[in-house]
Amino acid sequence: MMEKGASLMMDKKRSPEKSDGFSRLVKRSASENMGPEDTVLVWPNLVYIELISMLFSLSILLFLSLVSPAPLEEAASADTTPNPTKAPWYFLGLQELLVFFDPWLAGVVLPTLIIFGLIIIPYVDINPRGKGYYTYSERKFAVWGFSFGLALWYILIVIGVWFRGLDWQWYWPWDDWSLHKPASAVTLVDLEVIIQNLFGLSDAPILSVGRYGFSVANLLTLVLFVGYYLVGFTIPFLFLRDFYRKLGFIRYNLTMFFFLSMLGVPLKIFLRLIADIKYVLVTPWFKI
Repeated sequence: MMEKGASLMMDKKRSPEKSDGFSRLVKRSASENMGPEDTVLVWPNLVYIELISMLFSLSILLFLSLVSPAPLEEAASADTTPNPTKAPWYFLGLQELLVFFDPWLAGVVLPTLIIFGLIIIPYVDINPRGKGYYTYSERKFAVWGFSFGLALWYILIVIGVWFRGLDWQWYWPWDDWSLHKPASAVTLVDLEVIIQNLFGLSDAPILSVGRYGFSVANLLTLVLFVGYYLVGFTIPFLFLRDFYRKLGFIRYNLTMFFFLSMLGVPLKIFLRLIADIKYVLVTPWFKI
């Protein structure tokens, strides 16, 4: 009994040493390659900052809710349809895209690309820098790419909330929003029609796929559409070889596809606003 009690006392004395050894191992592995001057404790340094930021954000939301409360409209009626009928603000970006894109593209394809694009970011981003700290110089492409997409999304939301009035017409803040504006006299034309008129091409089909026919102008728009992606894929491959080698074949193609698709959204909007082009590419299955 004396020997058993002595062994238990020895184990109790050794257990703190084991615990301290394990703790030192964890701390050493967590702070590997980092000097003491580069590290701070989560408590209280980080937790206090997060708490202050949370309270500050909450106070702003409370202030805005008191100054500008969410409006409540009258009860819905089957006899009256609101004009315009607007989606919740966070979906107004998609509703604004319906002005410039085919409904199938704006309502299904683009949201799907946004979701999958955000999902694959951790798998295509191989830059080990910028983890655990804020940096711009070490992640310029990531910062600019994400900022561009986020700014584009919020610009579309702002337009839908504050600049779209009756019949989804453009209203400036100083316009009378109770008066209907005359329908726009601008006639939107597909790109293939512009090419037909510009070069005097016939609209007779020269290629048939099943019961669908394709004219020369229609095939030229297809070449321009595919060429946009081919040129976009080729330029970084030729002039930014390090960018391609770091990403590899699969990551490079995924990154450039989503990046070029994101750039194509404002490009299509500008073509609509500047050149009155309705669709860049028209096929029997979809329109872009």
